[in-house]
Amino acid sequence: MNLTRIYTRTGDHGRTRLVNMAVTDKTDPRVAAYGDVDEANAAIGVALATGGLPERVRTVLSQVQNELFDLGADLGNPLADSYEFEPLRITQDSVDRLEGWCDEFTADLPKLRSFILPGGNPAGAQLHVARTVVRRAERTAWRAVEQYGTEPAEGDRPGGINPLALTYLNRLSDLLFILSRVANGTASEVLWVPGGQRPATGPAADASAEASADHEE
Repeated sequence: MNLTRIYTRTGDHGRTRLVNMAVTDKTDPRVAAYGDVDEANAAIGVALATGGLPERVRTVLSQVQNELFDLGADLGNPLADSYEFEPLRITQDSVDRLEGWCDEFTADLPKLRSFILPGGNPAGAQLHVARTVVRRAERTAWRAVEQYGTEPAEGDRPGGINPLALTYLNRLSDLLFILSRVANGTASEVLWVPGGQRPATGPAADASAEASADHEE
């Protein structure tokens, strides 16, 4: 692959080409889906750039970044019965690998007894950002499925979306949540406190506290 010029001017009128060279609108849900995948990849890149991740986590995320390029190519290439060149596709092996990593990292984490607020240290917080972008990519990909289905092209009907691409996104969001816990360490986790259990805050609470103090005096 030789990228000799980055700008091409071919997309100046709201149209773009898919992997199979078919022309479509830039608002096509298929295009939106692989755009969200690209954003998720960038968010993972920021997490890696913080330098605050264990080496094993860095190794896993680096492999995920490469697979996200495969995933983008998959989403951008409508399914067909045959191809001139073998396409990049997410396979069951890719999904199994994510599930294996989920099990590996979960084994050393304590059980959760509440939801976790996104945050913690910079690396952990950024992995939460990446997780939410992956969730969005999954929703966008399902909108593409609503329009195109999951079957190869037939007649005038364009090809659909690889179902394993959606499964991959679902498992990846789970993995990123788990890795955010690894990055933060459980000591830095902030658990969600439901509304009825949170202490009151604000002017009214301050006034009540002052009144209580005055009464005690």
